[in-house]
Amino acid sequence: MFIAPLHKFLTATNDDKSRSRTIFWLALSLTFAAIYGWLGLRQAFGGEYIVQDDARQHVFWMMRFVDRDLFPNDFIANYFQSISPTGYSTLYKIAATISISPLLFHKILPLFLSLISTYYCFSIALEILPVPMTGFIASLLLNQHMWMTDDLASTTPRAFIYPIFLAFLYYLLRRSLLPCLGAIALIGLFYPPYALVAAGILVLRLLDWEKGSLRLSRDRTNYLFCTTVLGVVFLVMLPYALDKSEFGPAYTAAEAKTMPEFAPQGRNAFFRPNPLDYWLTGRGSGMFPKSLFTPVTHCAAWLFPVLLVWRSHFPVAKQIQSNIWLLLQLFLASLFMFLAAHATIFKLYQPGRYTAYSLRFIVVFLSAIALTLLLDGVGNWAKTTETKISIKNLVAIITTAIIAVVVVLYPCLVEKFPSVGYVEGKMPELYQFFQQQPPDILIASLAPEVDNLPTFSQRSVLVGKEYAVPYQKGYYTRFRQRVNDLIRAQYSPDRSVVQKFINQYGIDFWMLERQALTLEYVKDYGWIEDFDSTPKAMLALKQGKIPVLAEAMTSCAVFQNDVLVVLETSCIAKLAGS
Repeated sequence: MFIAPLHKFLTATNDDKSRSRTIFWLALSLTFAAIYGWLGLRQAFGGEYIVQDDARQHVFWMMRFVDRDLFPNDFIANYFQSISPTGYSTLYKIAATISISPLLFHKILPLFLSLISTYYCFSIALEILPVPMTGFIASLLLNQHMWMTDDLASTTPRAFIYPIFLAFLYYLLRRSLLPCLGAIALIGLFYPPYALVAAGILVLRLLDWEKGSLRLSRDRTNYLFCTTVLGVVFLVMLPYALDKSEFGPAYTAAEAKTMPEFAPQGRNAFFRPNPLDYWLTGRGSGMFPKSLFTPVTHCAAWLFPVLLVWRSHFPVAKQIQSNIWLLLQLFLASLFMFLAAHATIFKLYQPGRYTAYSLRFIVVFLSAIALTLLLDGVGNWAKTTETKISIKNLVAIITTAIIAVVVVLYPCLVEKFPSVGYVEGKMPELYQFFQQQPPDILIASLAPEVDNLPTFSQRSVLVGKEYAVPYQKGYYTRFRQRVNDLIRAQYSPDRSVVQKFINQYGIDFWMLERQALTLEYVKDYGWIEDFDSTPKAMLALKQGKIPVLAEAMTSCAVFQNDVLVVLETSCIAKLAGS
């Protein structure tokens, strides 16, 4: 029968004398990872001015590694440098020393991170269910997820969770102490919050379920792992605990609740009136990320408990190892940190970050196991017939083909794959204009395009929506004041107010959208509506008062296109003086 050899090929375990099947499935997994990575590279290098959205925050300042004269005394660059984990910034610095620009490095790095993640995901799957096909399915689902969300492509610190935390889980299952300690150290250096999750897993592994009750483990290895890992976690987290940054402390829950930024309609919405939304699905506050079942093939995880109840129909289910309990330990450790982060709002950053990645890993492995059991069950059912051609064989072949096509070809159904949030700059002449200016200039603007200038022009900006990160009081209080001062000056009919603003911050260029000085623009531009100066600006415009910059737009322009006008502040100062 055709189905018999197919079934054996798909569900053969890793215990065979020959390792050829394992090598085949691993190679296939890495091949798909490379294909997805290549598609990502095509997007990243599809134009001269392309950058991943979040990299505009976390990577631009690293151009200081290439040219020390860039971003001198830049308040925004200093902040993002201060919150950058040590390992993350060091990696980019090393790349810069071998002439790889940070803006180039952030585009090529995702490919390598995905390949490493693929290897460890495949290996973990085999530690749970030693069927090479399961490793392939798990790694394929993980890669599809990574290239349909922006975490990996951002190459921000959270991108490193995938390879490093998976490496930790693998070495923990293999009981390899030194590699496990190395992985923990890297987690602390690249994404510190998850070092606490890892510590929680080690503590939970000190407990065993025996005869219907919890008892302390009798395995001395668990105690060795726990004590040494906790020591490493303490060492890597100590610098963060002792950090006395000028940009701290974090806002308290009471303070955050009064801020429009954290209101339901705010840019960083956190406090939502619906408890289910707040605790379960809300971005930042909720336990379950909205991309948890992206791609939708991850929904196969829901079948796992059902299939486990009927495991007698699935012979491969007997091969599931006790290592699967690691998934429960991962969930419990993440849940504890999720609740701890809620209890200490923003001191441990966003609560949802502690469960988001853990649940994604859990869903990937459960989905892979569930699909393996389905294929095994159908194939085993079909083998009971002795005829060469039968309905059972046909059903089994069709079912296998459907699962294979859906899992493997799912990206073909996605409108734009990879979908990873690359942003393309549409104004090359503007970026080139500012690149020709001295590196110590400061640009003031409320226009959305200002978010691109630090990345594409490597020049400092006073404020920008992309840099409005309202978690640390020392940073955001000053940032908010800058925005208020800019709004006040931009719409002021008083020449002295404009002059004072220019002198106070040392503004060299003022960039305006052509319609920026109209009442309709202020009403429609949602970002500035929550700042204190906006109502006053709207009132002045309603009263027919003409901003000083209205005259400057015609006499002080040094660059302009269909959308923007760039004014030289030395010219504005002369107008204000006259």
